[in-house]
Amino acid sequence: MPERVQLHVSMLALQFGYAGFHIVSRAALNMGISKLVFPVYRNIIALILLVPFAYFLEKKDRPAITLSFLVQFFFLALCGITANQGFYLLGLDNTSPTFASAIQNSVPAITFLMAAILRIEKVRLNRRDGIAKVLGTLACVGGASVITLFKGPTIFGPSRLTLPAAPVAGAHTSPLWLGDASGKNWTLGCLFLIGHCLSWSGWLVLQAPVLKKYPARLSVTSYTCFFGVIQFLIIAAFVERDLASWTFHSGGEVFTILYAGFVASGIAFAVQIWCIDRGGPVFVAVYQPVQTLVVAIMASIALGEEFYLGGIIGAVLIVAGLYMVLWGKSQERAFDAKEKTKTIAHSSDHDGHTAATPTSSNGSSLTQPLLPSPPLENV
Repeated sequence: MPERVQLHVSMLALQFGYAGFHIVSRAALNMGISKLVFPVYRNIIALILLVPFAYFLEKKDRPAITLSFLVQFFFLALCGITANQGFYLLGLDNTSPTFASAIQNSVPAITFLMAAILRIEKVRLNRRDGIAKVLGTLACVGGASVITLFKGPTIFGPSRLTLPAAPVAGAHTSPLWLGDASGKNWTLGCLFLIGHCLSWSGWLVLQAPVLKKYPARLSVTSYTCFFGVIQFLIIAAFVERDLASWTFHSGGEVFTILYAGFVASGIAFAVQIWCIDRGGPVFVAVYQPVQTLVVAIMASIALGEEFYLGGIIGAVLIVAGLYMVLWGKSQERAFDAKEKTKTIAHSSDHDGHTAATPTSSNGSSLTQPLLPSPPLENV
């Protein structure tokens, strides 16, 4: 199978894996799993998976650990694990998997906005790539605002799945993990999801300078997961004091924890790293909206989820904004590569001309050879 085909198949499988995570997370909340217990177990499993690979694969790339690095890892965990996953579960508990996935499409635009404010990203409004990134960011923010402020009428509401009546008295007529939970606060849930996206984007922005000083991505992620577990445990010590919340009461609860840890955190991370390495970050990001479509279908079948007009309009705006930002980034890279090529060519011509003019006493040329062209990798 050609590598390009492998990349597309891997990205589709990745989106199905992440889509399943949205459904599984909602199922876990519907079953009554604590919003603190769930991320603790998830990150413990992820940590167990990551540590061996980080230890053996990055022995040569891993700098010596210092107090400064530990402090940076702690704050990365606070932003990328604790706040990120905490806000996500609070938002998902009050909305639905489809809209949680839809709002996540705004992360690239929010990341660009944060990077521009911190002057990490340059905004050139005199070029079309800069205009596209700004308009895409505005579209994503507008889409998230529509989802939050305008629920609208129900466009599609499938009937929920039920099982035949059980002969045992008191038995459920439908599986516990199917069906939507009641008592939602839609606006509050969307605000939590926006907090989730802000935390995620902040983690991406803050991670960049850390990786420059500590170029061992697996080790950074392992340390981040470790501190995330510690932070969740500290919060749980004050909030979740009921020991019964830490025990499993059914196979369904065990499945949701294992799926979140192994598939969404372990396997998905490995597949995504490979796809970014071979296809580039833009190629990976373009597949993000596919996840929203898969979640919508799966949530409709498994959870009987309803679709609202405001959510559909907001999702369309967010996806359109996502592609505008990605297109702008792609155009910016192409423009910068072209300018770099021109600069190298001009410098080479200038050096060749000035070096060829003077000669030595025996008439030999002092012209220096041209710089070798860089190897073309991952094109």
